[in-house]
Amino acid sequence: MNIKINGVKYFTEMINVAIVEDNKHIREALEMIIRMSSTCSLAGSYSSADSAIISLPDLRPDIVLLDINLGGKSGIECVRTIKPEHPEILFMICTIYEEDDKIFEALAAGASGYILKKTAPAKLLEAIKELHEGGAPISSQIARKVVAAFTNMMKGKAYNSNQKSLDTLSKRESEILQELSKGLLYKEIAAQLGISQETVRKHVYHIYEKLHVNNRVEAVNKFFGR
Repeated sequence: MNIKINGVKYFTEMINVAIVEDNKHIREALEMIIRMSSTCSLAGSYSSADSAIISLPDLRPDIVLLDINLGGKSGIECVRTIKPEHPEILFMICTIYEEDDKIFEALAAGASGYILKKTAPAKLLEAIKELHEGGAPISSQIARKVVAAFTNMMKGKAYNSNQKSLDTLSKRESEILQELSKGLLYKEIAAQLGISQETVRKHVYHIYEKLHVNNRVEAVNKFFGR
């Protein structure tokens, strides 16, 4: 596309976009959005993953907008088939699905963006431009799910790490740590378990060593998975 600024002509590269969508009405709506854009051109439009897998490698569009559920092969399978051989083709999922497993499966397959079909046309075109310029556009709803899933994953890793540390404690050390968590003093723990205060102190030293902590508070936090 040629544009003129202060009497000088400039050439602006058009973004070649292909569409893979089995719903005729949605596909035609997406085609219209792309055709009416001043920055994008419609490279091709397909109703199935099978037809897209055959045509896209030769067509070499800049960006492919595709749904996940295409009736036959899924959009994710389409990405997974084409992306390894043609890493230059960028895929953006455009779907109604917000399920965590679908999101991460699509991203793992090689999709670089994930937006919802209810996204306004202007926002869709912004996302295409952002993807073409090296970004990774994701709808705000999807971004929140990604952050939440990542947070839960990190909590799970922290919990597993704590659990592995706790599993290294002997039965007696676990008993003493449990009493420490109740706020008991060494002499009270000794009386409770029928052992000497010095023995309690030695066990506590080994507990700190195994849990990689320096004091009672850190040890109790690990006991409660904090």
